[in-house]
Amino acid sequence: MDMGAIGRRLVVGLALLTASGVLAVAAPTEAQAQTAPTGCAGRKVRTYPFSTGTLYVYKKRGHVCAIVKPKSSGRAQWMMVSVQAYRANRVEDEGKYTSWAGPVTVHAGQRCVWVKGKVGSGSVSKGWILC
Repeated sequence: MDMGAIGRRLVVGLALLTASGVLAVAAPTEAQAQTAPTGCAGRKVRTYPFSTGTLYVYKKRGHVCAIVKPKSSGRAQWMMVSVQAYRANRVEDEGKYTSWAGPVTVHAGQRCVWVKGKVGSGSVSKGWILC
């Protein structure tokens, strides 16, 4: 192999190494990606799309968190999200929002939860889940 080929391979290898390092620094971790826009900790365990939005449910160490996002954000519209652990009080966030409603979190332990979401005239209500 001549010196030119070795040099080209070194340059390509160095470029790949630099690019992967930049991506590793710039790319958020899975935990950051899940908590950054929503405030919910943990992993996403359920997604419930409905006519005007989507209800997202997260779980971490017995805590269940939910948010609702509209299909089209940017204008203020009525939204509601709630979570209720079995035999416990419901936690709810309701109002006019532009991006999402929530997060709402309950400590469910091993109990089932009931989640609801609403954006404008569309809504979703899921019976006892995560049992």
